[in-house]
Amino acid sequence: MEKPTCPKCEHQKVVKSGVIGGRQRFKCKKCGYHFTVNKLGKSIDKYYVVKALQLYIEGISYREIERILGVSHVSVMNWVKQYKIKSPENYDYRPTYKVLNHTELVKYMAHKENLMDTGMLITELGDKFMIIKWERFKNR
Repeated sequence: MEKPTCPKCEHQKVVKSGVIGGRQRFKCKKCGYHFTVNKLGKSIDKYYVVKALQLYIEGISYREIERILGVSHVSVMNWVKQYKIKSPENYDYRPTYKVLNHTELVKYMAHKENLMDTGMLITELGDKFMIIKWERFKNR
């Protein structure tokens, strides 16, 4: 690991100065400032970001996306803000979804009644497939 530069004066000459909270601490030889290196943090695979945004655009709620992908609904909200995704308009249709493996998908698609009178989207979800269908709201 190469030595970092001082975040205060950007001087190159720094020395190790102990460990704080499991992270290496440094001291700048020029200004005497103590600092630690930045945490890299956890990053989420871009695959899940794209899938979460696709599901959001299709009208699935943040909490449902959290249950489907296992990614925090707050992260999904932050991605929607970050990428400036507009919320879907409210129509008389609502999305329903099913997560199926390949065999179940083939059986599902074999039944003609599953393909009639509906809009449908099939997307890959890891090693499974997700079917999103739009059905009309029933006014009661």
